Amino acid sequence: MLAQRNNLYPVFLKVRNLQVLIVGGGNVAHEKLMFLTKSSPDAQVEMIAPFFREGTLALAKEFNVKITEGSYEKSQLEKRHVVIATTDSPEVNKQVYEDARERYLLCNIADVPELCDFYMGGIVTKGNVKIAISTNGKSPTMAKRLRQFFEDVIPENIDDLVQNLNRYRKTLKGGFEEKVDQLNAFTKSIVEK
Repeated sequence: MLAQRNNLYPVFLKVRNLQVLIVGGGNVAHEKLMFLTKSSPDAQVEMIAPFFREGTLALAKEFNVKITEGSYEKSQLEKRHVVIATTDSPEVNKQVYEDARERYLLCNIADVPELCDFYMGGIVTKGNVKIAISTNGKSPTMAKRLRQFFEDVIPENIDDLVQNLNRYRKTLKGGFEEKVDQLNAFTKSIVEK
């Protein structure tokens, strides 16, 4: 039997430049909003649902998230880049996915991996260093445990090293390949055992 492989392509989106729609207002919607705003406090987000949890409304206010009370309609996908559906209705979630696909929008249907263009995995952030962890949608719990592990082992002052390397990089002379070679030689000891 062949081992399964994670074929996801990791990217880091500048969601402050994108319009994100979250369809739903319950616990899962709250979790997605919390995840998104923790990683990207300046994300451009609107939430649409017939009701919202008090905690979600407070979080939305803190991060300038637009709240719209009502039911999902296809027209709400206009001028969006990313859509996340978290309703407790499989029919509504599937409709959101189909409508998003028609418009070539990136879509995530919570807890339905086959209806996701992307997953919201575990993230570790220490200053300018950000590590994203994916289990290919198989085990969010494992992604959470790996996140906790990396939060513990990556030193708090890692950003100082990143800033110093950035300053050093600016002093290097030569073409791109020469600079890469110099930086590789300079940072090799960081990962040597």
